[in-house]
Amino acid sequence: MSTKFTKETYLYWYELMQLIRQFELKAEEMYKMAGKIRGFFHAYVGQEAIAAGCMTATRHEDPFITAYRDHGWALAKGTSANACMAELYGKATGCAKGKGGSMHFFDVKNHFYGGHGIVGAQIGTGAGLAFAEKYMGTDNVVLAFFGDGAARQGMLHEVFNLAMLWKLPVIFICENNNYAMGTSVHRTSNVIDIYKLADAYEMPADMIDGMSPEAVHDGVARAVKRAREGGGPTLLEMKTYRYKGHSVSDPQKYRTKEEVEEYKNQDPLVQVSRTILKNQFATEAELQAIDAKIDAIVQESVRFAEESPWPDDSEVLKDVYIDQNYPFITD
Repeated sequence: MSTKFTKETYLYWYELMQLIRQFELKAEEMYKMAGKIRGFFHAYVGQEAIAAGCMTATRHEDPFITAYRDHGWALAKGTSANACMAELYGKATGCAKGKGGSMHFFDVKNHFYGGHGIVGAQIGTGAGLAFAEKYMGTDNVVLAFFGDGAARQGMLHEVFNLAMLWKLPVIFICENNNYAMGTSVHRTSNVIDIYKLADAYEMPADMIDGMSPEAVHDGVARAVKRAREGGGPTLLEMKTYRYKGHSVSDPQKYRTKEEVEEYKNQDPLVQVSRTILKNQFATEAELQAIDAKIDAIVQESVRFAEESPWPDDSEVLKDVYIDQNYPFITD
């Protein structure tokens, strides 16, 4: 079997996807079994191929922004597992100083701009990031991720209009995992192929197999090239699937166990590991060594979070934007 991607790329994909998968599973365990994590929690399990393919098709300095299913994206962009787990715990050593929690990861150093809890808000903010990059004269490209539910927000249409008008260097990526919380795409709109929403603005668009890092890489690479050359935005609909519920409190009564198992047969981790073995990029023992390495990283992140301090009370009003000239502020 031959492939156009290198051994190094496949091993990178495997290790990254395994890191995201094992981190999410351990974090969910600490939420449910140990009660160490509070608030909302949305796992990325099943969607890892999108993160893998996007990373190899972009540069580190390309800004990423997403919604509240953000742990996997932070890890992909380079935020340490320690800082991610500590943030879930609400500890001062977290990537947002323990103030953001699961839904509001943030890491400027690694060009990751959240983690946003308001559905669809990151679509507009992502376009704003792209406007800034164009204004500053860089050739960086912004990747703005959102779910199929957010595709029904009015924000999307306003942003698409201006992004095309101004030819902003942004790729809008819809991670379509079939259910907006628990509502099927087929029940929310007559337009079930979300990428077709771009047609109204003459925006280039495509549907991508989001369970394949190869397909994701190719689709994103084409869009990135267009944006870097001044061609403006692209809408990519990534067809994917989450194996877990919308959040940890989701009873998942809207889908069958058989449907979930059917998608698990397309598991990107399994597919990539098979390709690695068939091409003799690594042995079974070498893949097991990667698994053990990832397990150690995840276990260490739990120890780090457990032993980290809580934020000091003096931090409560820090990092909050205040306009001193706002006329209604009182002491």
